[in-house]
Amino acid sequence: QLQLVESGGGLVQPGGSLRLSCAASVFILQDYGIGWFRQAPGKEREGVSCINTSGSTTNYADSVKGRFTITRDNANNRVYLQMNSLQPEDTAVYYCAAVLPHIVRDRCVPTKHWGQGTQVTVSS
Repeated sequence: QLQLVESGGGLVQPGGSLRLSCAASVFILQDYGIGWFRQAPGKEREGVSCINTSGSTTNYADSVKGRFTITRDNANNRVYLQMNSLQPEDTAVYYCAAVLPHIVRDRCVPTKHWGQGTQVTVSS
């Protein structure tokens, strides 16, 4: 079964941190990279970060470089997004998705496999 489930969203003050978790089925992790995407109200979905199957290659949007870190724990079938120095403009629904693994270095291209999303709100 191909499944992705996000968790870890919530309300945080500006400058705070959150760690998102994406629990993925083994069938996804063995064949795909994993990416995080977000969509704010009234805006298009944007790629945030992605990581290849081995975890050796990552990609970040310019807006989150230096603040967010993506990692994967294949032993526990999870991919994490550590988000530091959060700002109100980071407020969005965050989704994890399976991504094409061989072009992670260049860009994060999602497949049809998505999670249901988790809300992140940054506000004082």
